[in-house]
Amino acid sequence: MSTGPEAVITRAAERGLMIATAESLTAGAVVARLVDVPGASAVIAGGAACYSYAAKTRVLGVDAALLRDRGAVNAEVAGAMAEGALDLYDADLAIATTGVAGPGPDERGAAEGTVWLGLARRGAPTSSRELHLSGGRARIRATTVDLAIQMLAEELED
Repeated sequence: MSTGPEAVITRAAERGLMIATAESLTAGAVVARLVDVPGASAVIAGGAACYSYAAKTRVLGVDAALLRDRGAVNAEVAGAMAEGALDLYDADLAIATTGVAGPGPDERGAAEGTVWLGLARRGAPTSSRELHLSGGRARIRATTVDLAIQMLAEELED
């Protein structure tokens, strides 16, 4: 099974599905990698890079109290970001990235390399996946992009 961006674009096109992204940690790198593929315009609805709590709330509809009480690095926020992207772009499938690229932990103590991916699909339960990555800021971000695309490909394999 191919899990790269080409596979995501091909499978989404075959199924007539539109994809969106909601990115904090990766700041738009996931959608950028997807749109490198010819034909992506047929299946990519859009991508939101929402770094601040305020942007996550205003753009993606993530509950401000959840962010205030729990921070941004958890399963609930990753899922809410993905669901927000589904609504924002009227998409069928959305992936979200949130985490700590470093250096060091975030202000709440989440360790460098702690990453959550959220996946939302119309008519299906939202899921999330926790990752523990290493290798410094650039590598953590790049690996997150690869794993987010792989998660989309796996979802489209079903």
